[in-house]
Amino acid sequence: MKKSPASSPVVSEKKKINLALQGGGAHGAFTWGVLDTLLADERLEIEGIVGTSAGAVNAAILAYGLEAGGREKARELLDRFWKFNSQYSQCSPFQPTVCDIIFGGKGSMEYSPAWQMFATFSRMLSPYQWNPQNNNVFKDMLKELIDFAHLQKARNTKLFICATNVLTGRLKVFENREITPEMILASACLPYLYQAPEINGEYYWDGGYMGNPPIFPVIYNTDCHDVLIVQINPINIPEVPQSANAIFDRINALSFNSSLMREMRAIHFVTSLIEKGELDPAKYKLTYIHTIDAEEEMARLSASSKMNLDMEFLQYLFDTGKEKAAEFLQNHYDKIGKKSSTDVAAKFF
Repeated sequence: MKKSPASSPVVSEKKKINLALQGGGAHGAFTWGVLDTLLADERLEIEGIVGTSAGAVNAAILAYGLEAGGREKARELLDRFWKFNSQYSQCSPFQPTVCDIIFGGKGSMEYSPAWQMFATFSRMLSPYQWNPQNNNVFKDMLKELIDFAHLQKARNTKLFICATNVLTGRLKVFENREITPEMILASACLPYLYQAPEINGEYYWDGGYMGNPPIFPVIYNTDCHDVLIVQINPINIPEVPQSANAIFDRINALSFNSSLMREMRAIHFVTSLIEKGELDPAKYKLTYIHTIDAEEEMARLSASSKMNLDMEFLQYLFDTGKEKAAEFLQNHYDKIGKKSSTDVAAKFF
């Protein structure tokens, strides 16, 4: 391949990183917590961000916030987005029941009649049938939070939003200079929830089907060698799924992780050749991979929890993200710019 602590120490030499943000519905609040901690650490500079689905939303808000007002502005906008989501969800029929709280586990809505009805009918009726007007509250929310004309002119932070072309099956990468609300909605378009957005005569679904997220945009388009992947979808789970919803969710997770795992193999292969002296580092870019995840915690969450926007659950994910990011900075900050902190072969092979 070619070329949280708010009291974190401030040092003269800052380290640059690229961020790669996965999608996962409400579980994107985990990424919110990670980003809040990274933004509070003034030793880090973010050069490029690539995001898919919920990761695309977080990425766009982050990039705009950094450009419009710096770290604190980005933290403020991310906070506003997730809290607005929770407030809006109070009008939704998708709410945890008493049985969910007692028997369902963290964030579960498996016992919710509304969730069960939706899970059934979404396999029988498409959004073209039950939402013919294609209403989507997130578009107005994005317009309220982001000045897209300003974002398109951003120069300090490079942003890449990824979607899947429905008709060609190819990955589409949108960049700063062209990004609109429709492109973010395209990246987050799960086909059983929303109609495929049309952009320049092409139709798009969730970017996770082809890259969750793809790493190559920040490898090819930035000078930074370090890529920090904020991983939401667990690679490993503790037991075989048995319910229909759990099976469906695991199929999605396998699909969404597969492209990332293939790309990790390619990065590992090229990195090995460079380190062995078989490829010229002047022509091929050495890439250091870092990850922040919560494999055990995420593996315990049910499929329905990805639609749970209750503030108590979002706060749990946010706090978990902050905790994992703080652990990463404490244990691996010194490796940034020097080597990978993630054993790519052990994690992704």
